[in-house]
Amino acid sequence: MRKESKTIFDRNVAEFATVAAEFCKFMEQAEECKRSTFVDTTLKLLPLLYLKASMLPKCEPLGEELPENYVTEETYEVLRLNLAGVLGEQDDYLDVFVSDMKYSDQPITRYISEDLADIYQDVKDFIFVFQLGLNATMHDALALCEENFALYWGQKLVNTMRALHDVKYAQPRQEEETGSYDESEAEE
Repeated sequence: MRKESKTIFDRNVAEFATVAAEFCKFMEQAEECKRSTFVDTTLKLLPLLYLKASMLPKCEPLGEELPENYVTEETYEVLRLNLAGVLGEQDDYLDVFVSDMKYSDQPITRYISEDLADIYQDVKDFIFVFQLGLNATMHDALALCEENFALYWGQKLVNTMRALHDVKYAQPRQEEETGSYDESEAEE
């Protein structure tokens, strides 16, 4: 068995691909969800995605060309807008893990919808190439996804979980303290 075949058919890769496909499917159908359902499910998928990505076997790209991208700017923007619509006024959060923060007097605002769309873009591109079934291309897509996880979307995922945790747990308590909290809203 060639090295790339051994790597791409590793159990951890198969499990990551399964979770990644489930994450992408859920993001694509998110506009049909109530905010509370979306937040709750996303808070369950993201840690699993992180865990499975962190267990991927190390691999280096074989080819010189990057694998084909599936997610276009238009697809990205439609997804981001749909996610922003679901999250509404709870889409933004303050990011404290930005290197520019140490040079700024102003807090840096990030958006959960944008972070999720960024994660989706890398993961969906991986899934798309993986479904083509060409071993060398699959191997390179895996190497790229693994590298982007380490350098880019892994940190976004963790930051987004913090923000979503706040949406789920801190927001209702704040409303409750002001007396405007309604238990029927928590069901949404």
